[in-house]
Order: sequence, then structure tokens, then C-alpha cells
Amino acid sequence: MSKPIVAIVGRPNVGKSTLFNQIGKRRISIVDDMPGVTRDRIYADAEWLGRAFTMVDTGGIEFEEETFLTPIREQARIAVDEADVIVFVVDGRAGVTSTDEEVARMLRTAKKPVVLAVNKIDSPKQEADVYEFYNLGLGDPIPIAASNSLNLGDLLDAVTANFPDDADEDVDTDEIRIAVIGRPNVGKSSLVNKILGEERVIVSDIPGTTRDAIDTHFTKDGTKYTLIDTAGMRRKARIDEAIEHYSVLRSLRAVDRANVVLVVISAPEGITDQDARIVGYAHEVGKGLILVVNKWDIYEGKDEKSTLRFTEDAREKLPFAQYAPILYLSALTGQRVNRVTELVKYVAEQQSMRVQTSVLNELLRDALSVNPPPAHKGRPLKIFFITQAAIEPPKFVVFVNDPELMHFSYVRFLENKLRETFGFEGAPLRMIVRGRNEKEDD
Repeated sequence: MSKPIVAIVGRPNVGKSTLFNQIGKRRISIVDDMPGVTRDRIYADAEWLGRAFTMVDTGGIEFEEETFLTPIREQARIAVDEADVIVFVVDGRAGVTSTDEEVARMLRTAKKPVVLAVNKIDSPKQEADVYEFYNLGLGDPIPIAASNSLNLGDLLDAVTANFPDDADEDVDTDEIRIAVIGRPNVGKSSLVNKILGEERVIVSDIPGTTRDAIDTHFTKDGTKYTLIDTAGMRRKARIDEAIEHYSVLRSLRAVDRANVVLVVISAPEGITDQDARIVGYAHEVGKGLILVVNKWDIYEGKDEKSTLRFTEDAREKLPFAQYAPILYLSALTGQRVNRVTELVKYVAEQQSMRVQTSVLNELLRDALSVNPPPAHKGRPLKIFFITQAAIEPPKFVVFVNDPELMHFSYVRFLENKLRETFGFEGAPLRMIVRGRNEKEDD
């Protein structure tokens, strides 16, 4: 079951990003804990009373005054289309504005739950200012102060109360689920059509749980696949800056449901910031990852040097996804499209690889002899053993005398040793460092 999506909407400067950061319990929109993933991440996984969800912040873009309302409407429309619950944030000190009314009109016509959060209400004498917002026709407004987390519990109670029922999906565990994601106009639909046209073995087309997407089931060489196509979710409306910036929202649910993610990139345009956002999300949630560089038939050069140059650029701009294989193809001509399912199956196997503890510790002993861990402030780091705790993605727990002595560079060294020995191509590895007496689970 994919996590519910909660979109935070509203005009600029009402406190959307502050609320987003408080719920995420870290300054997600300002400071990223993984350099290179994205400079302005707009999504985060969150949890309230055991209910996990994905939160999306629709703030962060500055607009010219004369074109103010159109981008606001576009942001709200995208959020309404893709989210399970909408949190509409307004400024309690400023009162109801014409822009608030504009967004509220759109939200009233949507068949989606809306929770109205009146922000900047941080004293009892301001609570009377909340009543004005009943005029928006969106139910009971909830007074909050995002800056100091006042009443955030009440807000999150209202949000989670509107989540869909956790009905189990009918998922065939023997099939490989593939999400095809990427920016608009990079060729996602063409690639999907080419894959299915080449195979000519479609079993069925049935509605998926991804809103407005279609799950297409097919079989090749005895392996069952499901294509989760997000390409059909894009409206034919003009793609402007706001839609481009928030198109990542449409990929979240499909990625959550997939085993392997194909991120489609346009070769002539190269790696963009939006590509980095989309790749970053797939990486962070631990999915098998393949970078598909489409339109290679019209890329300047198209020779071995061009391939090497593009690969180097991708590795530089996506440093967190060095493990992801890159497939250069043309959905238009069919060049190398026949390699897609073969590579998907390989990455799915890498994601599910399990290594025996005895073999892992033999590797650890070899690694320690080649590169002993450095001491920190005169205290030696002792690494006792390593074990694999999970698959999809592969997760390894390293037990040491003191986790604070384990520098991230040595963790990276051990990860590289695992990849050199076992491969794990296309699979993000999770390295957990524990004290000797700590439990293995998170």
C-alpha cells in the first residue's frame, strides 16, 4: 500500500514551509541532509501516531505580481489532483484575502478532504481572528502557530482522520512492478508504448491505485511485470514553471508502489534540477533505480565519447546515485528498448540479494586488514561484526564499540567494499551503525 500524500497549499508567506519543516521535524526545505539530492526538496516522509504519510510543500517559488493568481491556481490544482488530503494554510494575522478566496473556491469543488489551518495564532487574544475563516466554506478552521508547534497535534489528528482505509492491495509478489517517471515531455509514454509494442504479450489493463494511472501487466521470458505508467497523468494544458516544478508530486505514489524505478531523462536537455529531485526521491525510499536516457538518436555525437561525457555529467550531478545503471535508448526508433526488461529483472534481483553473515564477516576482516579504522580523539574504533537485516533495499547493520567513532567516510568505504564484492547494481544500500548491545531493528 502506498503512503497517503498530504499536500500543503496556500499563498506565499503564510507559513507553509515552516509547517512543513515542523511536521518533518527538521528544516527540510532549507537544509538537506544528503548533499546533491536537491537544493529545495519539496517532499518528506512523516508520521503521526503510527500513521505514515508523504508530505508535499507547494511553496518556494516567487511569482511576478501581475501573474500571481494563475501560478497559485496551478499549484493548488496539482495538489488537489494528486493528494489524498489537502492542508490549506492561511495567515490568521492578515485575515481572509482575495487569493485565499480564490484557492478556497477551487478546493470546494474538489472531492478531496481539506483541513483548514489558520497559522500565526500564538496567543489566546488572537483566537477570535479565526472565526473570519469560516467564510471560506471549508469547515472548522484549526488555529495553529507553526513556528512553535502550537496545536500541531490537533491539526495532524484532523489530517490522519481523512486518510483512506488501509485496505490491502492485491499484489502478486512474483511480479516485478516498474514505475516509469520523469519530467514532462521526456518520452515516458513513448517508452511505455514501445516496451509493450515490442513484447506484444499484454495480459490486461486494469486501474491502479495511482490516481489516473493504468497498471499494465505483461510477461516476458517467464517473468511477470507490471508497468505503473505516470505519463498518462499529465494534463495537456500548457506546461509552465509551476507545473514543471511540482511534477515530482505525480511520481511519489507510483514510486512507493514499485520495485524498480525507471527515471526517464531527455538526452538533449541533460540532467536538470527536476531530474535530480525525482531521482532523489526514488533513492531515498530505497527503490531499485535505473536512469533511462531517452532521445539518444538525436543527441549530438551519439558516439562512445558522447556516452562517456554524458555518464560523467550524470555521476557529477547525481552523486548519491552512483550505483544506478544508465541505459541510453530511443523510444522513437526502438534503439536498445529491448534491454529495458532485462535490466529491470537484473536490478530487481540485486535489490533482493541476501548475503550470509559468515560471508559478510569474512569480507569485513579483509577490509579491516587493508584499511584499519582510524582512531577518533585517541579512542580506537572497534568493529565487531556485520549482518544483513533486510532486502529491498539491502540493509546492513555494523556493530561497533561506539557508533560516534564511526566516521561517515569509513561507512562509505565498507559500502564500496560490499558493492565491489557482491555488485548490488541499481540497489541503494542502507548502512546502519549500532553499539554492540543495541538491537538490529530500526
